[in-house]
Amino acid sequence: MREPRATDGSGRGRPRSKQAEQSILEATTHLLEERGFKALTIEDVAVRAGVGKATIYRWWQSKGTLAFDAFSAQFLARQPFPDTGTLRGDFLAALRGWMRSVKGTPTGKTLVELIAEVQRDPALAALWRDRFIEPVRDHHRVMIQHAIARGEIPASTNAEVALDLLFGPAYHRLLQTHLALTDRFARDVVDVVVAGLVAPVHEPPRA
Repeated sequence: MREPRATDGSGRGRPRSKQAEQSILEATTHLLEERGFKALTIEDVAVRAGVGKATIYRWWQSKGTLAFDAFSAQFLARQPFPDTGTLRGDFLAALRGWMRSVKGTPTGKTLVELIAEVQRDPALAALWRDRFIEPVRDHHRVMIQHAIARGEIPASTNAEVALDLLFGPAYHRLLQTHLALTDRFARDVVDVVVAGLVAPVHEPPRA
């Protein structure tokens, strides 16, 4: 478990009690699973955790930042570290792991709700970029680095675009709910992305 600290990064106030923090985060997790983010209230978290509301507000700026802390550690812990020996195998393992985390689960519902809340809560938006998006992408960039080291793809491969191509369609289906997140979908996405990355790039002829 991480060291207690202020979510806003200010470092002001008393150090967090690890026991109280854990109780608050566990209460938040359970309430998110039971009711979802929209129905979550600081009051209910305080009652479930056996702490005062002032304690929660001293450590978290908003309901969104509290829900983020309860959600993010569990989500990140469930993402695999693929090392199958091939780029296709790594991409497929990563995408399947992501889908298992979100498909028909409370985690998936919370992810969708937090993405929506990011648009309204500046404090949460900053946390989302620094402590969710960047760690997730750092985690998955290793697949690109391994593939380059194996000589599967060029050293000039744009890792950011590759990750967008891999996970973008999955986020699209999760948010739009227009089509299912199936294993066939995962295999099709991976095949298209890998084919594009390994294909030689031909520069257009100069005039």
